[in-house]
Amino acid sequence: MRLTPATLRDAVHDLCARDDALARLVLQYGEPPLWERAEGFVTLVRVILEQQVSLESAATLFARLDASVPGGMHPEPILTQGVDGLRALGVTRQKAAYLVALATHVTDGRLDLQALPTLPDDEVLVALDRVPGIGPWTAQVYLLFSLGRPDAWPPGDLALHKALQHAYDLERAPSSREASALAAIWSPWRAVAARILWHAYLTQRGRSVP
Repeated sequence: MRLTPATLRDAVHDLCARDDALARLVLQYGEPPLWERAEGFVTLVRVILEQQVSLESAATLFARLDASVPGGMHPEPILTQGVDGLRALGVTRQKAAYLVALATHVTDGRLDLQALPTLPDDEVLVALDRVPGIGPWTAQVYLLFSLGRPDAWPPGDLALHKALQHAYDLERAPSSREASALAAIWSPWRAVAARILWHAYLTQRGRSVP
């Protein structure tokens, strides 16, 4: 199943009926956007760049790469640049290695991006996890935004943890394990709950997803 505007709306209503904290967020900040991203290599590059940095800084770096890499953000040009070429454009050594590994797995067929939309969630996660640099957070973000899966949940997402702290009036932000345990009650709509929390978090700060 892929989320659509209609199923997103139905899921929001279902979650609000089940969870007073989410209902208060929707009442205060409105229903969340669908926030879709395109399937494929370019989005995975962006999500890797977003690891452990702000969305704004990742977007700036992606724009620089897209403008500077001859041939654009595709596997072959990334391989041509190599780790050293990407580092010269401002990518950290670690993330440059991740981007080269992703490009290698796509070009040699170990990662079939076109097949991912046809696979169940757990098989998508296994396929992505084989690529160095793609861990649970990156794989779940791709599952959530690009494949539109309704029950994805990105573990360790700091913004979600802070939003949970605010929504439930917790003394501290929950750990990744604690946040995942809280999110379990929202299945099969964890990706929708994440959107509600992100929307509240970003709106409070006058920000949007770039």
